[in-house]
Amino acid sequence: MHRRQFLKKAFASSISLPFLTAGCQSIFAGPSSRKQPNILFIFSDDHAFQAIGAYRSWLQDFMKEQNLTPNIDKLAEAGAIFDNSFCCNSICGPSRAVIQTGAHSHINGFKTNERPNFDGSQWTFPKVMQQGGYQTAMLGKWHLGTDPTGFDHWEILPGQGQYYNPDFITSQGRNQKTGYATDLITDMAIDWLDQRDPEKPFLLMCQHKAPHRNWMPPERYLNLLDNVKIPEPDNLFDDYSGRTSSAADQEMMIDKHMTLNSDLKVTPPIADNPGNIPGFLKRLTDEQRAAWEAAYQPKNDIFRAANPQGKDLVRWKYQRYMKDYLRCIKAVDDSVGKLSQYLQDNNLADNTVLIYSSDQGFYLGEHGWFDKRWMYEESLRMPFIIRWPGVIKTRFTAPTDDPEYRLRAHLPRHGRPVSPARRYRGAPSCRSLRVNHPAIGARVSITIITNTPRHTAFRNIAVSAQNATPSYTFIRWMNGNSTT
Repeated sequence: MHRRQFLKKAFASSISLPFLTAGCQSIFAGPSSRKQPNILFIFSDDHAFQAIGAYRSWLQDFMKEQNLTPNIDKLAEAGAIFDNSFCCNSICGPSRAVIQTGAHSHINGFKTNERPNFDGSQWTFPKVMQQGGYQTAMLGKWHLGTDPTGFDHWEILPGQGQYYNPDFITSQGRNQKTGYATDLITDMAIDWLDQRDPEKPFLLMCQHKAPHRNWMPPERYLNLLDNVKIPEPDNLFDDYSGRTSSAADQEMMIDKHMTLNSDLKVTPPIADNPGNIPGFLKRLTDEQRAAWEAAYQPKNDIFRAANPQGKDLVRWKYQRYMKDYLRCIKAVDDSVGKLSQYLQDNNLADNTVLIYSSDQGFYLGEHGWFDKRWMYEESLRMPFIIRWPGVIKTRFTAPTDDPEYRLRAHLPRHGRPVSPARRYRGAPSCRSLRVNHPAIGARVSITIITNTPRHTAFRNIAVSAQNATPSYTFIRWMNGNSTT
């Protein structure tokens, strides 16, 4: 089935999912009902596909053994999991803007997390949902600089937001809530579901901060994985041989750029210096801070006594980073489970399209890196799982070797066929090209970006890439006015 046929079938019941455009000849189990389905879109931040038990990866066995994502895995069992899902721009705000608009960053105007802010007057899919009779709500991380549009109700984190006791912005102003952000956003979603008009279909976008840097777990998981060794990727100590020199000159290295203080929570005991509480702990209540100290200080004491150096230090930093990252993900999985159970308990599951995804991927030690600002597959590839009972087949995996199973934003205005011999010098700022390349022997998609600004938080980061096939990726490295 071609992508256009897929959309036609999906829209047959008045569902509008501009971010779901895959060619799936066998994904559907049967026809959709005439009743408009509800849509629950659960979105996390920087959740790598490797850190989901349902996804095949070098970390999959560990994820399953430790039962870290049982609810997301259950969702995949009951629906479809996309192995070939990629974002258009792997940075928090721009990825969200693409989902809202179905347009590349250079068209929707939101290229980086910095200025200019998102133009909410442009076409966005929630506005279309409203026009179709849907109740719409946005809860959690928005990160687009301006107030949400197209939503009947919204309550959002300011910017990145905080893990503990975060502020939320509403149309009435700002207020602080006590608790852990992932749990609070989940409870806010359930409260809105309780108060909605049951006679109308709904679109609910529940968007978590976690597991964004600096990976602060909830109290209940502060000691999770303490006595477990997490597997290391084969290229944790990558020497970048055979690649551009730029790959070895960036600011994402666990060795050089991951901080002991904020990132890894190696801080002096608060009791020894009560007047100098680390910034990331200042929002915690006394009780929360006591639990934090009880969990981290004994481990920090062991670290200081061991004083690891060289590769031993890298390995220690990797273990601390990954454990905190996965502890945050465990809380997100709790949210998926709680929301799924709510749908079941309130007889909503059978007529609700439940989607789990994340704004982009993340490096989990591959190439010795963390973060996402280098467009290899670990950065571009994003999880995407969808359940639609009776309409989408259960336990369905979109194959990776079929380019028609690409999952991408619906970009009908972008892209055109060109000759493989065409020169790209002087091309527009961003252009999607579909090319029959004789050397590859396959029809591939390539994005050429010639002048998009680098992500300013990090220097020397490749900003131009698009996965083409399971075997080939085109990357154009920008360095000032030159390309290497």
